[in-house]
Amino acid sequence: MPSTQERAGAAGTEPRILTEDRQSVRLITLNRPERRNVLDLPARADLLAALRAAEHEARAVVLTGAGGFFCAGGDIRAMTADPSEAARRLDVLAALAGQLVHSSVPVVAAVEGGAYGAGLSLVSAATYVVSGATARFEASFGRIGLAPDTGLTWTLPRRIGHARARRMLLLLDAYDADQAHAAGLVDEVVDDGQALPRAIQVAKRLAELSAPMVAATSALLAQGHSTVAEAAAAEGRAQVRLLQSSESQALRARFLDRSARRR
Repeated sequence: MPSTQERAGAAGTEPRILTEDRQSVRLITLNRPERRNVLDLPARADLLAALRAAEHEARAVVLTGAGGFFCAGGDIRAMTADPSEAARRLDVLAALAGQLVHSSVPVVAAVEGGAYGAGLSLVSAATYVVSGATARFEASFGRIGLAPDTGLTWTLPRRIGHARARRMLLLLDAYDADQAHAAGLVDEVVDDGQALPRAIQVAKRLAELSAPMVAATSALLAQGHSTVAEAAAAEGRAQVRLLQSSESQALRARFLDRSARRR
């Protein structure tokens, strides 16, 4: 039976982050629906803690937002010009970006409504993205005179190419779901209200695969080698490790056994 855990907010408030286990999949929900799930510093810290815990306790993660909206970005009301406080906030965002990109478990984003600012950064850093049909995506930092954060200048060009990323980040081009899919930001578009069920299906499929293979492939994709020789060398090192793993050896034996029985 799935277990449910909650990361509590301040005393007397709803938890900012909800977690629920669906067999080997950990569902993480941003839970400030009255503010379209904006991320203040406590919410960012709670999300980081939830993602770190899931890496050790689940085979795949689904990240979504409560109330039919993914995430409207950072909490503008909580922003401050104080350098030390701003640095604290941004350090957590940098850690979030690193956790998402380098996680050994895949993270599937289920997007309804929209993903703006830091919400777009979360989407861009996810392993796989499922979007509702009317969701919108925008790098809205520039509308309040701020530059992108949460690793977006690294993740977004890798998803949609440098030219499209420049237009999103500098000209503030917004994408609807179909445009985001065509550009490569979104992997699937489904009917509104179906992003979460489909994301859970994808995550369960990923969870059934070899965990060392998924982790190694994700790490290779995140390394960003500049030449094919560097990429091939990294692939070779990963392959040597996988060939020695008990899971790969068992899967190879099973494959050979099935092949022999089919003859």
